[in-house]
This record gives sequence, structure tokens and C-alpha cells, in this order.
Amino acid sequence: MDNETGASPDDIQAEAASPTIADEARAEAAEPSLELPGTEGAADLAGDDIALAERFKAGYERVTTEIHKIIIGQSEVIEQVLLTLFVGGNSIITGVPGLAKTLLVQTLADVLELQYARIQFTPDLMPADITGTEVLQQNAETGKRNLQFVPGPVFTNILLADEINRTPPKTQSALLEAMQEHQVSAHGVTYKLEEPFLVLATQNPIELEGTYPLPEAQLDRFMFNIIIEHPPVEEEREVVRETTKIKDVTFERTITGPDIIAFQRLVRRVPVTETVMNFAVDLVRKTRPETPDAPDFIKQWIDYGASVRAAQYLILGGKARALLHGRYYVDFDDIRHLAPPVLRHRILTNFHAESERVTTDQVITQLLEAVSAPASRM
Repeated sequence: MDNETGASPDDIQAEAASPTIADEARAEAAEPSLELPGTEGAADLAGDDIALAERFKAGYERVTTEIHKIIIGQSEVIEQVLLTLFVGGNSIITGVPGLAKTLLVQTLADVLELQYARIQFTPDLMPADITGTEVLQQNAETGKRNLQFVPGPVFTNILLADEINRTPPKTQSALLEAMQEHQVSAHGVTYKLEEPFLVLATQNPIELEGTYPLPEAQLDRFMFNIIIEHPPVEEEREVVRETTKIKDVTFERTITGPDIIAFQRLVRRVPVTETVMNFAVDLVRKTRPETPDAPDFIKQWIDYGASVRAAQYLILGGKARALLHGRYYVDFDDIRHLAPPVLRHRILTNFHAESERVTTDQVITQLLEAVSAPASRM
């Protein structure tokens, strides 16, 4: 779908699951298909998919267990990061310094044994510092000189864009093609990125001097805006206790890159009914003040509402969340639960909201109360 006409989230350009995954799925499948009462019009998961869904849930639980060897608490943040990975999207993590944003991303890469790169965004960072550049090389035998492309740090599996709002929009935009098409174009040549590919950007919300807020068009490319906050007192004590002693951590092997690619493809095969789909679309449409049936508080406090990508990510995130919780269908609770991280960076409040100190999260909470769902859960 064309990016300027409501582009769909990053299409998973991945090969099919490895033979090992497929063979195990077939061997474990006990049911020929999954029947979902009340899901007319939704394609049921095949028996192989059910077995793979069980591996998905078990893999998620193992990954979170390993991450918690380093990261204390923050279960909701970890779930949203993994949902981003399993959907094939990209997310922003917003939080004040010292809350282990960078450590979380690095730990995720270590647990999954994937390639990891970190870019520290600064005002003088250039697009070529991200994507790569051509350098002049001389052949030792022939003496001929030619230009050779040297890949930048974007050529990895998990990329941490640290403090992304500290660099100008020109450099920020260097990530857009990689995030959307999973490829990099440089000097007339297109280079495919290795799958799986995930961008996790961080930003500090309390510093404004020397920062460049991401334009709305760039923010819209991120699936979630994940808010990480100070932990409860008991968890904070545990953090201090564990990080001020010698600690040798060994991670157990959990899931592989081919597993993640298979899970990403599985997510898109999860059934979703028209009622749930309509609820997600209705929720997003009512964030737009120009919509005739938008609530009065939206027209009062909001300048611009969410795009079509918001509804797409609500459904995709709902599908992945359903699998994490052992369900093979999306229900309204999945959509409600994911509404804040999906919508908070896509809704622009106006002067009236700012003068009344109304935040986007407060608007989303009020919107969820105003938009009712049918009595059925599916």
C-alpha cells in the first residue's frame, strides 16, 4: 500500500519458517482446526498453526524469564517491546534517564542471540552515519581504485536509536526506509536488511533544550510509544541490591531468528471478527475532531487525530497479544489494553488541552469510556 495513502505497517519480508519449526508444529498438532464460537467470517487457525501458537506462548514466557534475570519488574514494558517484535513493527520507549531503557534493548538482543547495534543520536550525526557510505578503495594487485559501500549500523537485527530526538529531522528520516521497507538505498543501490529487523528508539521527555521533536509523519511510523516509569519502592530496592553486587548471568537459549519470523507470519493469520475490527476502527475515527460523531471533548481538546495506521496496529497488536495469553482470537480487551501505547503519540492536543493540563493519556481514557463495544467479547 502506498505510504502516502494510509500505508500498512511494515510488511514482513521473511522466508517461511524453518523445517524444524514446521515439523515440530505438525507433530504437536492434535486438532485439525480451531473452532471459535461466534467468529463467523473469520478464518480458523489450522492445526499446524495451533501447535506453532503454543510454541509462541511458551517462547514468550521463556524470553521474559530470561530478560528478568537482568531487568527488575517493568513487565508491561517488556510485553509491549516483545509485541512490537512479534508484529514486525518498531517502537519508541519514552522515559527519564536511569530507567534501564538501553539495558532492556541490549538484554533483549542478548537473550535472542541476535545482532545488536546502538546509535547515539547527536546534533552532528549525519544520515550516512546510519545507513553507510562509500569509501575509495585501492586494489593491491591492480592498483585500480573503486568505490566500495561500507554498511552502517542500521545493518543489524535489533537497532537501538538512543535519544533519537537529539538529532535533526534530516538524520532522523534516514531510518524511515529501513523501518518501512526493511531495506536501505544508498548511491543508487538497494540493500536488503536481514530479518528479523527491529528499531527501538528512546527519548527523554524532560529535556527540551537541544532536542528536535520527531515530526508527526515520523512518529506515525512507530507502532507503540512505550512509557517507562519509576518502579515501585520494593522493585527499586531490588534494583539497587542486584546492581551493586557481583552478578554473573548466563542466558538459556530461547527462540531463534527463524522462530521469530515464523511467529510474525503466524500473527497475521490470527482470526479477528468484524465486530472487533469495527470497534478498533470506530475508536480511531473518533480521535479525529472533524469526524461528525466525535465526542465533544475530542473536538475541544484535539487538533489532529490518529491515522489509519493506528487501527492497523491495534488489530496486529491485538492478534499478537491474544497469542501471548493463549487465545486464538482477538477480543475487545486486547484493543482497549493497547489503545494508550498505540494512540498517545498519534493524537495532537491543542492549546485548550494544554491550558487545562489535559494529557493525551487522559483523553484516551475518556475516549475508551465513551466508545462502547458490543456485549459479545468477540
